[in-house]
Amino acid sequence: MPKLFDNATILLTGGTGSWGQELTRQLLTKYSPKEIRIYSRGEMKQVDMRLKFNNPKLKFIIGDVRDKTRLLTATKNVDYVFHLAAIKHVPVCEENPEEAILTNIIGTENLVFACIENNVKKMIDVSTDKAVDPLNLYGVTKACGEKITLAANLKATDTVFACVRGGNVLGSRGSIIPLFRKQLATTNVLTVTDERMTRFIFSLQDAIGLVLKSAEESVGGEVFVMKMPSSMVMDIVTCLKEELGDKNTKIEMIGIRYGEKLDEVLVSRYEGQDRIIDDGDFYIVLPFLNLEKTKKHYAGRKVKSIGEFNSRNTKMLNKEEVRKLLKKNGFLNPIVKEEVPEQYFR
Repeated sequence: MPKLFDNATILLTGGTGSWGQELTRQLLTKYSPKEIRIYSRGEMKQVDMRLKFNNPKLKFIIGDVRDKTRLLTATKNVDYVFHLAAIKHVPVCEENPEEAILTNIIGTENLVFACIENNVKKMIDVSTDKAVDPLNLYGVTKACGEKITLAANLKATDTVFACVRGGNVLGSRGSIIPLFRKQLATTNVLTVTDERMTRFIFSLQDAIGLVLKSAEESVGGEVFVMKMPSSMVMDIVTCLKEELGDKNTKIEMIGIRYGEKLDEVLVSRYEGQDRIIDDGDFYIVLPFLNLEKTKKHYAGRKVKSIGEFNSRNTKMLNKEEVRKLLKKNGFLNPIVKEEVPEQYFR
């Protein structure tokens, strides 16, 4: 029986990142796509990814989501779009607000326009916990990106627009575990902002599996929220120290940074009021918007209130469960010079 992405042309914006590469891998292994277009700004990252995959189904396009004309070309004859491109580092966004707005907000708006113009079947915006009750500019821009994507369902178009929202994923570019491994190799000091801090913890493979599942199930206007477990950050750090450190390894408290929360939030207390469908792997947040097709599709489903869904009230892994997850995903393997240039090793 044919699957959704079989014989389809798929565009990934920001496709050379860790999420994009895992999404590409799963699309190639689980489906039989006609073509996967990798759209991004970085030439060398595209060269590296081309060599890594060595697959004729991949087409690489240099472009920026700020460029509406280029997006119109990239989305021509495309069936499905996954929007991953963003400026995502919190301090970078704070220090360069105009750039963050141009990429994360205007870029999303440009992509929505291109999808409508070229009759794309579905666009999935991959969002983040930072978009919920945003405390920093990155979160604000991603919240705007969600709103732009969902509101596109009101336009006279057959394109389906939906969002999928996830928290911290193990090993994704810029995440805490690669940083801790580099600290072990260079300074032997692991820095923690606050010992009370919790974070969602999930494998990249599982997260991308849920991105694909949300794309298959969406009818328009939903936010699919991944039901991620979490852990204390101190448990992650302690496991890394015990497995990869030595007698001189230290843990240093440096204080909470601007824009940082003690707990990650994936569903706000306002979203969680009488608009949630429990779909097993997901909470589905139904839209505030008046979308008749979406209302009809979910008419027979039980809607409930869950309140706020955060990294403290989800299933929290204990220290040994964290150790097992880190080991399974290769983060307790010896640190190699590909992670940190050899001259920086202590």
